[in-house]
Amino acid sequence: MVNRIRELPQNSKIVATHTDSPDVLIWDVEVQPNRHAVLGAADSRPDLILTGHQENAEFALAMCPTEPFVLSGGKDKLVVLWSIHDHISTLAKEQGPTKSPGSTSTSTKHASKGGGGNDNHVEGPSVEARGIYQGHEDTVEDVQFCPSSAQEFCSVGDDSCLILWDARAGSTPAIKVEKAHNADIHCVDWNRHDINLILTGSADNTIHMFDRRNLSSGSPVHKLVGHSAAVLCVQWSPDKSSVFGSSAEDGILNIWDHEKIGKRQDTAGLKAPNAPPGLFFQHAGHRDKVVDFHWNTSDPWTIVSVSDDCESTNGGGTLQIWRMIDLIYRPVDEVLAELDKFKPHILGCEKN
Repeated sequence: MVNRIRELPQNSKIVATHTDSPDVLIWDVEVQPNRHAVLGAADSRPDLILTGHQENAEFALAMCPTEPFVLSGGKDKLVVLWSIHDHISTLAKEQGPTKSPGSTSTSTKHASKGGGGNDNHVEGPSVEARGIYQGHEDTVEDVQFCPSSAQEFCSVGDDSCLILWDARAGSTPAIKVEKAHNADIHCVDWNRHDINLILTGSADNTIHMFDRRNLSSGSPVHKLVGHSAAVLCVQWSPDKSSVFGSSAEDGILNIWDHEKIGKRQDTAGLKAPNAPPGLFFQHAGHRDKVVDFHWNTSDPWTIVSVSDDCESTNGGGTLQIWRMIDLIYRPVDEVLAELDKFKPHILGCEKN
């Protein structure tokens, strides 16, 4: 079973997957024999197998925005870092002057298609980790690269810890927030517009926003309460530095703007008049827990979200692509000026 998939920012045809296995699988979707629905196509085989975990690595997976690096976390409490280019370097060394281009001796690994006792295996060239980082005391649930540095990254886990790592400084935590939440932490995201801001979401139903310049205090800049169940995913907007989304087991996807905290609350997109500070829109179109979502980087304010509807529909899930009306997120003065243009028409309709 595929639990998570991420694409390489430098090449969208290269993706990484997490399954119920210790390995991370790398695929070039363009060369897979069954990339199209054709009867009789050969079985898929990963182009690369990333090794280094000792137990299953199911969910924590990230691709670096600046380098072809892959980051993973797992049940073994480890954070593991790879470079896809290490495979190319290995091939170059093995194809030295004494070997022909077709006589490489790249190591081949058997990767389990599933977890547990599944005996179905696939083969592929393998790459060992560049670094293995120890600091968590329980399962690592999510990882994220710093948007401006391939050597800096963060992780969260079931030990309620948020850890920042610097690969240049060794395999121990650079900064560790011991009690970042009051329960398991499921997700983390790093602001690409302001690299000092980091979001975390937890089983305690809250989202915390941390400033990495003040992580030693252990206190978040903001604690946001707007879900009635565990938060499963958080992600900053690519279009506005202060806006982010959060999804949870309550089936709701919330849109927040931390710049609105402490200001007069605009609840144009909400039915509830007393919305939590910073919350300005709720998407309630899913029937069950929203397990993942992503902002569209090419189409501002467009979001794709996925829910696991197994409990409510006895199987399957739902994928939705949606966008809130622009009157909700545009500046208030601008919206009022536009609506004012329609005032004569509305008054005319009332008279008739």
